Amino acid sequence: MRKMLYLVSRVHELGNDYIANELKKRGAEELAPSHGDILFCLHQKGQLTMKEIAEMIHRTRPTVTALVSKLEKLDYVRRKASPTDGRSAIVELTEKGSAFMPAFEEISEGLNQMLYANLTDGEARQLESLLEKALK
Repeated sequence: MRKMLYLVSRVHELGNDYIANELKKRGAEELAPSHGDILFCLHQKGQLTMKEIAEMIHRTRPTVTALVSKLEKLDYVRRKASPTDGRSAIVELTEKGSAFMPAFEEISEGLNQMLYANLTDGEARQLESLLEKALK
């Protein structure tokens, strides 16, 4: 009866497959599902340091650096030196990154519809609550 990890992993896999397919449909197959967290944070906050991004998306700084480097090469984000800390970089969306956000929001909405399709509102709240409890 102990199959929570399997089920959570399966939901994660289905979600990533959905995102990858939707990105491909929109001509953005160069993006990976893992880039979405960074794009979303920057869309919400404007500019963030690498450390702030790492904290917000619960990833290590080296992982965030690699993800941001890829996004920068693809012209979705740009890095600039922090005016207050020479050791730190500020990351922000480029015009291309900002222009992609409506598609990102459509993909996110579609993903949520897919994941919650067979759950009542009460079941969805309960599932989220139980998963949060398991993470404590």
